[in-house]
Amino acid sequence: MRSTEDHSPSRPVEDLAIALTAAQGGDEDAFRLLYRSTQPALLRYLRVLVGREEAEDVASDAWLHIARDLTKFRGDLDGFRGWATTIARNRAMDHLRRQRRRPVVDAQVDDLPEQPAPEDTAASAVDALATDAALAFIAKLPRDQAEAVMLRVVMGLDVASAARVLGKRPGAVRTAAHRGLRKLAELLENPG
Repeated sequence: MRSTEDHSPSRPVEDLAIALTAAQGGDEDAFRLLYRSTQPALLRYLRVLVGREEAEDVASDAWLHIARDLTKFRGDLDGFRGWATTIARNRAMDHLRRQRRRPVVDAQVDDLPEQPAPEDTAASAVDALATDAALAFIAKLPRDQAEAVMLRVVMGLDVASAARVLGKRPGAVRTAAHRGLRKLAELLENPG
C-alpha cells in the first residue's frame, strides 16, 4: 500500500479507494486524505446552498457526522462521495431552516473586531475571484438546476448518486443539470 502522506490533488482513484477502507478501520492519515480530496468540492457545493460565510460551518458539521458514522458506511468511493454530499446537504437544509427561525441582528461594521485574514496572497485572491464568479453564476440558477449542476459537475457525482442526494429520479437530475448548463451558457454569453 502506498503511503497516505502523498496528498497530491491528482491522486489515483485506487489510492483513494484504499484510503476509504483504511479510514473506516481508524487510519487517521487515510481519513485526512479522504477529507482533502472531498472537502474542496463539498465546500463549493455548500457555498451555493448556504452562501460563502456559512459554508465552512455547515461543512464542519457535516464532517463531524461523516467521521462519526464512517465505520457504518458501506460502498465504494463514488458511494462515499454521494453519502458525504447527502450528509452535507442535510446539514445545509437544517442550517437554512434554523436561519429562517432566527431573528436578524443588524451589526455595524464599526462594532466588529478587526481580524487579519488567514491568507493574504495574490494567487489565492485570483483563485477565489474565479471560483466566486463561477459560483455566483451557478447561484443565479433555479435551485434544482443549481444543485444538479453542482453535484454533477463540481462534485463529480454520477446521475444515480446525484439523484439519491436530491431524492429525485435520475431523469429529473439529468434534465435539471442539462437545463442549468444551458442557462449558464446563456448567462455567460449575456452577463448583463
